[in-house]
Formats: sequence, structure tokens, C-alpha cells
Amino acid sequence: MDLSNAAEENMVFRNLSFGFLFSSIIVSCQTIEVTESGNENVADYKSWSSYLGDPARTHYSSLGQVNRDNVQNLEVAWTYASGDIGENNYIQCNPLVVDTILYGASPGMKIFAVQAATGQRIWEFNPFQGTDQVSFTRGLAYWADGDDRRLIFSAEEKLYALDALTGEPITDFGKEGYIDLREGLGRDIEGLSYRYHAPGTIHGDLIIMGALNSERLPAAPGHIRAFNIRTGEQAWIFHTIPQPGQPGYETWEDSTAYKFIGGVNNWTGMTLDEAQGIVFVPLGSAAFDFYGGNRKGANLYANSLVALNAQTGEKLWHFQTVHHDVWDRDLPAPPTLVTIERDGKSIDAVAQITKSGHVYVFNRETGESLFPIEERAYPESDLIGEQAWPTQPLPTQPPAFSRQRMTAEDINPNSSSRDSLLAVFKTVRSDGQFVPPSTEGTIIFPGFDGGGEWGGAGYDPNTGVLYVNANEMPWILTMVEQSQEAPQNLVALGQNVYQGNCMGCHGAELQGSNFHGNAPALVNLAERLDEGQVHEMVRNGKGAMPSFAFLTDTQIDAVSAFLLNKQGDDEMVVQTVSQKETGQLRYNHTGYNRFIDADGYPAVKPPWGTLNAIDLNKGEILWKVPLGEFPELIAEGNAPTGTENYGGPVVTAGGLIFIGASKDSQFRAFNSATGEELWRHSLPAAGMATPCTYEVDGKQYVVIAAGGGKITDERGDQYVAFALPEN
Repeated sequence: MDLSNAAEENMVFRNLSFGFLFSSIIVSCQTIEVTESGNENVADYKSWSSYLGDPARTHYSSLGQVNRDNVQNLEVAWTYASGDIGENNYIQCNPLVVDTILYGASPGMKIFAVQAATGQRIWEFNPFQGTDQVSFTRGLAYWADGDDRRLIFSAEEKLYALDALTGEPITDFGKEGYIDLREGLGRDIEGLSYRYHAPGTIHGDLIIMGALNSERLPAAPGHIRAFNIRTGEQAWIFHTIPQPGQPGYETWEDSTAYKFIGGVNNWTGMTLDEAQGIVFVPLGSAAFDFYGGNRKGANLYANSLVALNAQTGEKLWHFQTVHHDVWDRDLPAPPTLVTIERDGKSIDAVAQITKSGHVYVFNRETGESLFPIEERAYPESDLIGEQAWPTQPLPTQPPAFSRQRMTAEDINPNSSSRDSLLAVFKTVRSDGQFVPPSTEGTIIFPGFDGGGEWGGAGYDPNTGVLYVNANEMPWILTMVEQSQEAPQNLVALGQNVYQGNCMGCHGAELQGSNFHGNAPALVNLAERLDEGQVHEMVRNGKGAMPSFAFLTDTQIDAVSAFLLNKQGDDEMVVQTVSQKETGQLRYNHTGYNRFIDADGYPAVKPPWGTLNAIDLNKGEILWKVPLGEFPELIAEGNAPTGTENYGGPVVTAGGLIFIGASKDSQFRAFNSATGEELWRHSLPAAGMATPCTYEVDGKQYVVIAAGGGKITDERGDQYVAFALPEN
């Protein structure tokens, strides 16, 4: 059945500056054909038993009961309040649905199972029982062998295996149902942050795991490992920072880098080609993110898409998207397995989105790019000791789905503080992608959080179209040179420790940030905490704040004295640890600072968030529409601007794209052929998670977690399910 509509052949995308006086431009002149069963090679997905829909991470469902003709009739079928609403708690979980059971996680990390048709609770498991610790997960993994059905997830440093029907730990997995992921890395990471918020990737009896590590030094390595699902025993390890004798070792000028450099980790999740037994691993940058004077070279396998033999961990091929990254350009999402039609032939391919707004498309088996890639020259760094790589690889097709440079003409013309924005803009560098960081300030655009982000891209295998939501928020990265002299008193040492370990999140002026876990302001901290409380929090961590147990007692005492403003303490101190160990590099940065106006809106003219359709066969962008809006601006008569957005889309055979993600707490359905918004529903909090869709007893449901957080003040704990009415 053809679900397209001939009347929708043209898609007009407005110039999204405020007001309706700006002319419109045509972005697409074609309709994407969608069929319910037009491709016999498309799997018949009626459940949602893998993260993002399937091991290929397509976000696709073959269900079409809800379609373009009836989506406006969707209504709430059930809600489930999972509990744990808290100041720093939020949900990013893409639920799993197996048979008639839906599995998810609360804002504080309680794992639960409910009836997928009613939302009635079956069981709940709290990995942090008896503590005040909280965390979050973006998804879970499911494995079954006959009656042995396991739900596997990581909670901070531990990997758990639960009986999927009862929620009880599998006692023969590791130590009474869990293993400690900090063990088996081949390096002592005592006191260092090590966790994983993405679900592991299942291949046979193995679960393949990445890590979320510190983006500063000292940091744990991000090696990729596989564990036996039945026992928890480590099966193999791939060193993302190559060791002596391994390929890529020569790309680090410091021959000891593998001993102290951290990061180069997969924090996003991975993608599996089940038929060929290949796992595709997108990797992040090396620590420290913004200065590489101690890690000169191209730095393999940082910022690389790596194809591994899923059974053995053997590297098959790799492609590095950023050489010697000093911009935090982690590969932000699992890649998507796609099929490209080229010269009458079908090519199995893998598509990787990036924070810079590009899509790389490779042959799955060989790693050959299916579109030309150019190594473009970029300027040198003027930071002392830094050696920026002279070129960076950029695909020539498809076009970037986010703007690549902010100019003075791009300053928001309708901002109430436009003159102030322009004055700031004139003091910083804004020369586009891959211009090295500077002490005067460098605009990072489309932003630290995309272009593309962790929600990933959806793919319709019937049409060859990739759907990706994107951010276009400018940030200002400002580097500061740190003193290379030994501090002479406790407060001075504390300031050094703060700059080396805390400033990136809490800011140069202790003002706080909402980039990493909503780091609070630390101004006038002595009015809220005493020395003992600060010492304990730094040593053990709390909530989203990791432990800094690698610091010495003297260093923790010193940073406490600095934060509590204990002036006049002239106690002489001596640092006995090296710069490599403490991360005290030549430069640090003043924090993650959005470039916004006095009213909190982005300094750049809209759009600020978009949803994009990309034809991978032709390498063309078919349409682009704003994703999200600010109600107060709409009330003033302005066009939708889009908002920052977190969480990805779901694509269905009903010709629809379901997505929350936006700051305005709306859940939307778009026509996948044209980008027209067909339906929306207000959520109790922003749905900053990827939804899922499934069928129970012949009825299609769509579910999204509404947890808020990240860029919103409200918090929520509900999972909201939608379905068509009985009639």
C-alpha cells in the first residue's frame, strides 16, 4: 500500500529567522515512497528487543497500523511513573520490548519490567539499594537461550545480569550477579572514573562493552572488551590506545602514551552486522579534550570508526574522522547499517554521523568510503607545545546537515542584546570547523553537542533515507595558560587542583554549567558546606559528580581550602606527583560556555535544532525542518526556531517519524516523505530519550520516557505510551 501523498511532493523550508517577513526557500522537490512491505529483505520488526530497534541501530519498525492517515488520533494508552525524580536525575533510556514485557530504567537507575500493553509493574531492581547514589542509562541489552533469559546493563562501574522474568540477579554471572568493569584493563585505574551509560552489544554468548571515562587527565583507557554472558569472564580486549608492537602505536609521538593517556573510548554504544559478525565501534577523543601537547601525533584510534571481528576483537579496518582531536569531536552515536544502491548494485554499508554535522558512508567489509573524502588544510595552533594536525578529512557528500561556520551576519538579528553579542563575537575566533583552540576564545559551531548527538540516526531500508536530528548552538572555548611554578601555599595548590580537575565543569569563576551533569555553581560554597563535607564529596563523588579519589589527601585539603576561601593559610606544600599523573597541563579551559544572549537564546540566528532527511543513494539532503519551538516566541508571532535536542527518532513503515528530544516537552510525528508535522502531544517533562514502537495483541504502541533535565528545569519520571483508540 502506497502511503505517500501526491499533494506533498514539494517541501518548503522557511528561513527560520524570527517573524514571517523572511522569504521561503525550496529544499526538496520529491516525495519519498514508503511501503509497508516493499523490501523483502527488511526484517518484520514487531518487538523492540534491541537498543534502537535492532543490532543494526536503524531505529526502524515495520509496523504501519499507525500511519499518516490516522496518526492524529493517537492518544495516551498508559503511563508508568518510575520514581526517583531528583535535581540531577533524568531519563535517557530507549526501552526494550520483548514478547509482552517492556523494560526500562528510572531517572535514578532503578531497572523495571512492566506489561507492555498496560504499564502495570512486574518487578523492579535497584543496583544502588541502601545508598544515595544515582546514575542513568541510555538502554539495556537482552539475551536468551531457551528458558535462560537475561537483562544486562551497567550501573556505573558494575555490569549486572538479571533474570528477565523476575528481576533477580543471575548468581553465576561474575560475583553474585555482577562484574566490576574496572578490572581487566591491564592498567591500574584506582580512583579514576569508569562507567558506561550505553547498553552493551550482544553477539552470540558475548556482550561487548565500551566505557565513559574522564575527559581530563588522569583518565582510564577506553579499551573495548567482550565478556561471556553466562559467566562474566573477559573474552577479549581491543586496545584503543595501541601498545608497543600493535598497529597505530607509531601515531603517538610519546612512546609511553599508552601508559597514561585516557579516553579514546566508546561511550555511545556500538552496531553489529549479525550476518558477517562485525561490530562497528565509534570512538571518542583522547584526554585531555582540548590540548594535546602531551599526546602529539595523529592519535589512533581516537575519533575513529573501527570495525572489529565480534568474536575475537581482531581489527578489520578503521577510519579516523579527526586527526589529533582538540575540539571534543567524539563520534557521538552508534553508526547505522544501510544498503546503498550504486550502478544497479546493492552495497552493504555503514553510515556514521558526527558532531560536526557530517555523514561518512563506508563499505562494511572493506572500509572503503562510498563518497569522496578530502583532506583539507587547517591552520597551526598558537598554543605553546601544541601541534595541531595540518589536515582533516571531510566527506564531499552528503552535504553537512548543520551549518559549518558562524559569521557576524549570523548573529541573531532579533535578539534584545544583539549589539552585546556582536561585541563579544568580534573578540573571538570564528573561522569554521577545525580552527585550533585559543586563549582569546574560539567559537565551536555547530557546537559541543552536535550537529549529531547520542540519539543517533534513523533509517528507512525501503527508501534508503537517513533521518537525523541536529543541534546548531554556538559555544565559546577559551583556553587559559596554567602556572608551571610549584604553588607555595595550600590555597594556591587548591587553585591549581581546581583548574586542572574541576574548572571544565564548574567554570573559571565557579559559576557552574549544565553541560556535564548540571554542575552546580560553587560561589559562596562555605555558606552551604563545611571542610569535611567538601573533602568527602571530592573523595567519593556524589550524584552525577564522579569520585576524585586519585587526588592525594593534601590535594583534596587544598582544593577544599580554595573552594571555601580560606585565605591566609601560608603552609608550605610540595607536589610529589607528576604532571602526567595529575593532568596539570600547560593549558586548561574556562568551561563549557554556550554563546547565548541576555534572554538565554542562542546568539546565532535560527534554526537552533533541525530534523533532516538524507538520501544516502544520491548523497543529497531531501528536506530539513525545525525541531522544537519556544512557546513565548510563537506567541509573539514568530516562526518555529527549533531548540537544542537530545534523543533520536523512530522511523516506521507507516510513513512516520516519531521524535521527542526538543526542549519544549512535545512528542511529535512527522511525515517521513516531506517533514510535515502531523501530530504532537505535550509530555509531563521533555522526552530527551529515543522512543520505541511495538505491537501487542495486534495493537501498535509508541512509548517515550519523559524525564526532562539536561537543558530543562523540569524533571519527570514517566514513561508515556500512545496508541490508537479501540474504535
